Amino acid sequence: MQQVANRPEPAAIRIDLGAIFVSMELSRSSWLITSLSPGGGEKMSKHSLRGGHVAGLLELFATLQEKARARTGERFRIIVIQEAGLDGFWIHGVLQGEAIESHVVDAASILVSRRRRRAKTDKIDGETLVRTLLAYKRGEPRVCSMVRPPTPEEEDRRRLCRERKTLIAERVEHVNRIKGLLFAQGVGDYEPLRRDRRARLKDLQTGDGRALPFHLKAQVVRELDRLELILEQLQKVEAARDDLLLDRAKANDPAPVVRLLQLKGVGAEFANVLWSEGLYRHFDNRRQLAAYAGLAPTPWQSGSVEQGVSKAGNPRLRGTMVQMAWLWLRHQPDSALSQWFKQRVERNGGRLRKPLIVALARKLLVALWQYATAGVVMEGAIIKPT
Repeated sequence: MQQVANRPEPAAIRIDLGAIFVSMELSRSSWLITSLSPGGGEKMSKHSLRGGHVAGLLELFATLQEKARARTGERFRIIVIQEAGLDGFWIHGVLQGEAIESHVVDAASILVSRRRRRAKTDKIDGETLVRTLLAYKRGEPRVCSMVRPPTPEEEDRRRLCRERKTLIAERVEHVNRIKGLLFAQGVGDYEPLRRDRRARLKDLQTGDGRALPFHLKAQVVRELDRLELILEQLQKVEAARDDLLLDRAKANDPAPVVRLLQLKGVGAEFANVLWSEGLYRHFDNRRQLAAYAGLAPTPWQSGSVEQGVSKAGNPRLRGTMVQMAWLWLRHQPDSALSQWFKQRVERNGGRLRKPLIVALARKLLVALWQYATAGVVMEGAIIKPT
């Protein structure tokens, strides 16, 4: 007779950590609050609040604490988890101001089942967040990646470099649109960024010798209006950035940005991006720094093969470092890092320059971090004369 093996009973959820665990699924219209309290068994309770109703959220937390105290005779602290998203970090700040332990998790780092097509609802996500928080507080390694929320000052400071990047992209769009409109009429030598752009537009003729069509010329004029507005805003953003860096330098502030500006080849924009996007926070080692920038290599086959960089970190910092690596070769050709790059390229017969420039970007980021935080000058690097 065939015997059927006894199936193991599912492990019970541990709720003996002395706290009420709460997850928040946030949207513009409503907040779904999922909680697991001591003395309530393994069942999770769910509550819905109007989006942005902070007073109702704090009142709900007080109710959960009172119910847990009535069941167990003890008062428990509340631990909250939420996903990093469009709501930013203001809710995290409110909770911390109320002495509530709050965590913000990277949603992409949460483990999910890959056996079948995954069901996804706010109810399921809320329960998953609670279980993730339980595992994280138990000390399980690599269960998720918690985000380090910036302070309001840090978050506001990095808006300058991000707005400038947006304006640069919009400037490129308008310039390309104007060139495209005119090229379709046989005009290929018009530069919208020149100061005499409007004067030259009056004298332009099509490739077959005709004056520019009336509506086409009017459209180009409107594009120039938008382009000039962007150029004006770009000047204001860059002036605000320069004032911020100048104030740091005059105050003898030991911020990393002051030291970065002392290196040849590092200008105001590079220094500001490195400072506001990466070096404002603490890193325990170079691996954490490379992983944060998405420049850490991704192993494959038990570490014997690398697939390239992970690209899982800060894309603004990663893109800036690749650009800086190319410019570092031009402005710091005698530095040890530049010599390393040249030797590797020569060894490969002049090939693999792009993969090697990414490796140089990673090495350069680590070297700049050591220089900006500890004052360790890179070998062969040139310091600007004071």
